[in-house]
Amino acid sequence: MAERPDRHEPSTLAFSTQAVHTGNTADSGSGAIRTPIIMANSYALPDDPSELSWSATDTLLYTRNSGANQLALQEKLAALDGGEEAVALASGVAALHAVFFTFLRSGDHAIISDVTYDATYRLFAELLPQRYGVEATFVDVSDHAAITAAIRPNTKLIHVEAVGNPTTKVAHVAAIAQIAHDAGALLSVDSTFTPPPLYRPLDDGADLVVHSLTKYINGHGDAMGGAVIGSHDLIQAIKADAMVDVGGVISPFNAWLIQRGSVTLPLRLPRHVETAAKVAEFLAADPRISFILYPGLASHPQHDVATRQFGGRGYGAMIAFTVGAGGDAHLRFAQNLRLITVAVSLGHDESLLVPIANTDRKTQAFYPDAFKERGLLRFSVGLEDPDDIIADLAAALDATFGDL
Repeated sequence: MAERPDRHEPSTLAFSTQAVHTGNTADSGSGAIRTPIIMANSYALPDDPSELSWSATDTLLYTRNSGANQLALQEKLAALDGGEEAVALASGVAALHAVFFTFLRSGDHAIISDVTYDATYRLFAELLPQRYGVEATFVDVSDHAAITAAIRPNTKLIHVEAVGNPTTKVAHVAAIAQIAHDAGALLSVDSTFTPPPLYRPLDDGADLVVHSLTKYINGHGDAMGGAVIGSHDLIQAIKADAMVDVGGVISPFNAWLIQRGSVTLPLRLPRHVETAAKVAEFLAADPRISFILYPGLASHPQHDVATRQFGGRGYGAMIAFTVGAGGDAHLRFAQNLRLITVAVSLGHDESLLVPIANTDRKTQAFYPDAFKERGLLRFSVGLEDPDDIIADLAAALDATFGDL
């Protein structure tokens, strides 16, 4: 007899069913079938609170410890990523900091991907070394020999991005997990560009997976949050240290919005991925595009790794490219767009493009030469009709090159 699906047992449910039901419970007071927004910062104590732990994270006590909407969201996030437990925090950077703050001590060493989010770079290039004595080495994570060579006796953590922000460098998580574990270190993976069901780093040996919930999991550009998913013991440590006593907790309203947005993730993500593949092919074929990186293109340096790692589920919806002219052409191209929104963030329903200048910032030391010379355009492909997106790109190219 087939196992009967049970909304209270996520392991019995398919991914799309988990996205709908997990973490949602009918409200006992009103009978509403959706978990309501509980805008409370404090909850009623039992008649005798002497047995309570004032730092408990699984009891509704005080919203800095955990709120009702946060607990509901965490249950869903753990199920979607295949983890034992999750912690939801105020932002993606709060989630990253929570991992580093919890598991690194003064004198410890960490290995970080050379292509990484700016906040992660600054944490390890400046803040953690200068203020807490944490050492860091930035390494090309596509070079496994280089990662192994960077290991030290005090290496406690390797941190990578499944698809790197903003150049889309792909990390081979299973191979890096083996390197980390052989050295007795943890592996944390920022999978913001590749949310489930596109990819689950825990399945490939990662100890912790980090998401900016602000992006694809929320998907609507209207709420901010971050999450870490992993084993019970690791997540409990993060909750005890980085949530309760640092205080980067997610707000009830944002937790509710993200819980609502995540319901459509299984529907949105395939559309993002399918459209991005079409857009990438268009850009790659246009001679006015001088350089493009998208893991789904055969020209991408880690295309084969991405194909194996993502198992035919797609390559994400983030594209990095530049136009074939110097000076401020990449800025004028962005200004000539009429449909695509020029703004930061990614994973929204609308397509978003960010022009990044060709400056000498240290975070760009590892960029391909074309991006250093001409600037980088980071493109988050949205849910608009692919023909409309392509038409806007083509018209902006025409306008930009007509001005030259």
